[in-house]
Amino acid sequence: MDKVKILLSSGSVEPLSYIAALAGVGAEGIHAWPVEYSDDMDGLLLCGGADVDPKYYNEEINGSVGINAERDAVEFALVKAFLDAGKPIMGICRGHQFLNVYFGGSLYQNIEEAEQHKGGKAHLVTATPDSVLSSLYGETFSVNSTHHQAVKVLGKGLCATATWNGKYIEATEHTSLPIITVQWHPERMCFEYKREDTVDGAAIIEYFVEMCRKNK
Repeated sequence: MDKVKILLSSGSVEPLSYIAALAGVGAEGIHAWPVEYSDDMDGLLLCGGADVDPKYYNEEINGSVGINAERDAVEFALVKAFLDAGKPIMGICRGHQFLNVYFGGSLYQNIEEAEQHKGGKAHLVTATPDSVLSSLYGETFSVNSTHHQAVKVLGKGLCATATWNGKYIEATEHTSLPIITVQWHPERMCFEYKREDTVDGAAIIEYFVEMCRKNK
């Protein structure tokens, strides 16, 4: 059986932890920059990184940092191309936020609890019943955290599938498209990065790879 090939978008920095996590579940992560759609790819993984330009949700900069105009533009085109091809997409951290913006949602540009979410600190999230996450990890489970922004207005077609403290959306699934997103970093919760204080991130990565495999 051919390996599932996942295109990684992370800007110019090679996303080694993502590549390692995908390899751990039997898939191949492909990185290049600038990155373009290819029919050879079975899915798209939008990696973590700097903030999405708030102009895309009709706000001025008010807490957003490290904006990369080229990456924003590239990823809007990439997402459209993969959606047009009917191929699965996963968003992690920035990718979670980016997909929310892509579907017309908005972000809190700097949450008041940002210090609690820096440096990979572990915290609990609560998954909604009948969600992918609930089936993998149960109703309440621990994840890592490295972000200062969060989903505010949910994008069209997206459903919240996990929350922190009942306040911020930490994961989504699309109602009709093969899209899943998480605010945390599962690639830093598995294999050589596996932690005792979080669940195994390999489960959600493997789920995404199987989405891509079934779609081949």
